[in-house]
Amino acid sequence: MTAVAVDAEFPCSLIIHIPFPTHRLAKAAIGTLSVDEELSPLVKRYFSLVAPSTSTAGGDEAKTMLQVDYKATTNRMLRVAVNGFFESLGVVIQVMEELDVDVLNEKGIEGLEGVQGVEQGLTGTTMTGA
Repeated sequence: MTAVAVDAEFPCSLIIHIPFPTHRLAKAAIGTLSVDEELSPLVKRYFSLVAPSTSTAGGDEAKTMLQVDYKATTNRMLRVAVNGFFESLGVVIQVMEELDVDVLNEKGIEGLEGVQGVEQGLTGTTMTGA
């Protein structure tokens, strides 16, 4: 185990790993979530794609896990930022589950049901016409 250097300016940190069924879905999630910058200069966030520790495959296709590194000036700022992130992540996962062809077809591999922020049984209609 390696020691992690503590940043004096941002002493509170957290690393989050979110697994996705495929590299394409993980890449879509990072592309969607990285657009929104942190609202506070007291919080720093960095995204990357990594391979799960159990993966034996190599290359980009093995990188199916979204890694989010957070640094903040206080635990409270870290908590608020991470709560907002999980709300956004829930929306992204729900859209993937509802609309992505691969997720619909691969539902038997590992469903996205039960992920924090994803509500079950939501239905909706769209309004069309003049």
